[in-house]
Amino acid sequence: MNAQTELGRVRSRTLMGIRGLPVDVEAQLLPGLPKFTIVGLPEAAVRESRDRIRGAMLASGIEFPQRAIVVNLAPADLPKQGGRFDLPIAIAILLAMHQLDPVTCQSFEFIGELSLSGQIRPVEGALPTAMSLIKPQTAKESQQSVLKKLIVPAANAVEAGLCQSCAIYPVTSLTELVAGLAGTTELVPLHVDEPVPGSSGNVTLPDLSTVKGQHTARRALEIACAGCHNLLMVGPPGTGKSLLASVAAGILPEMSLEEAVQTASIQSISHQGFDVSRWRQRPVRSPHHTVSGVALVGGGSKPKPGEISLAHNGVLFLDELAEFPRSVLDVLREPLEAGHVTISRASRSAQFPADFQLIAAMNPCPCGYAGDLQTQCRCSMEQIRRYTSRLSGPLLDRIDLQVGVPRVAVTELKKSANGESSQQVRQRVCAAYDVQLQRQKCVNGKLTGDALEHYAHLNAPATHQLMRATEKYNLSLRAHYRLMRVARTIADLSGSVAVRGEHVLEALSYRQQIK
Repeated sequence: MNAQTELGRVRSRTLMGIRGLPVDVEAQLLPGLPKFTIVGLPEAAVRESRDRIRGAMLASGIEFPQRAIVVNLAPADLPKQGGRFDLPIAIAILLAMHQLDPVTCQSFEFIGELSLSGQIRPVEGALPTAMSLIKPQTAKESQQSVLKKLIVPAANAVEAGLCQSCAIYPVTSLTELVAGLAGTTELVPLHVDEPVPGSSGNVTLPDLSTVKGQHTARRALEIACAGCHNLLMVGPPGTGKSLLASVAAGILPEMSLEEAVQTASIQSISHQGFDVSRWRQRPVRSPHHTVSGVALVGGGSKPKPGEISLAHNGVLFLDELAEFPRSVLDVLREPLEAGHVTISRASRSAQFPADFQLIAAMNPCPCGYAGDLQTQCRCSMEQIRRYTSRLSGPLLDRIDLQVGVPRVAVTELKKSANGESSQQVRQRVCAAYDVQLQRQKCVNGKLTGDALEHYAHLNAPATHQLMRATEKYNLSLRAHYRLMRVARTIADLSGSVAVRGEHVLEALSYRQQIK
């Protein structure tokens, strides 16, 4: 045999954000002293695969070639990271040694990390990798017949199997895989039924019925959840702001299949990993006010999703909003409009979805009691001004509903009967959600420009009220449209086809809380 014929080639995937990009793994055996070289922009974990592959092959009873080995990961300008290339490199070497049939291997793609014992360890990003097989990521792929068979570590099988249009073949060891590819045993695809939402490990959420009083805040929370609007609650300590925010997850509708796959894909590449018991449950993230801007939006030398991306299709709850550094809060402005965030580095950039609903809570002043009827505020006007100025005007402009949450007297708490439960409110929210999806294929909070003008259906009094409010309160064009969105949601909750004047007035009452 000559060096020209001793070439093995298989296919794998690398991740760029949550996109799985195709990688050709080529292994060539050359005459000369034993040497193992990997080219194609491999990072440290990929370069270290040489020792893992050698150890795994020897532990599996497979002869390791005493030749010069050159492995090429193409395209060469695409960064490769992680241990996911261990398995495809090992298979490419075996093909170069003529130990396997290339025709059989061409119908599969491979990901997996090898241990020194020959076992196949799990890797991150199994679900987005599987999804990329059925959704071509490049123009070249879209012109070719895209492979739909994926070899994955057994520990990743359930996660990858959530991609119903891709055949997933779980393997536990290199020995098992080689035997299956050689025809000694049969590789059996795993069929994964979609998990029943909340069937295992479901976290018990606080119920809205536990919130006494606070009728305005409860109504604002219902509107926010029904139309995916951003909400800010302002009030003294201990008035139920955090409790109201915590019940939002129990009011929001269940995620669609497409939303669930997007959210699971982000979790899959994050440090927390994917938890199948949380399938279709909207995520709720509540970072501490000491969080950095990078932790909030994502980043690092190897870009990872931040809190706003982990809250994709769910809720980002920021408690003590005014305690966050202003520079950190201002990084939210673009994602709140665009629904995604792009992390750029010198060698690469990655885009992560960040279509979240912001729910925030804060005190009205540093001591927390400005405007409270029972406790005297100790702050000067200048201290209050500096405190509230931590929230920039452009950020506040992006918050649709801003409501006060005053203290409820103890005597009123004892008199108040339990309010509506989360389930009762959720029924109305889901009904309004369904109306919006049928009418415009998205929730009201995502309507923009001409689409909003078309679907708002404002009658003449509502149009007059809206224009008058815009002029009187000097609202920006963004605030004007957000006011229209909230009014549309209020109309949907009331079952009204048209937006009426009272809907606009109620929407207007939830603005201009922060001076």
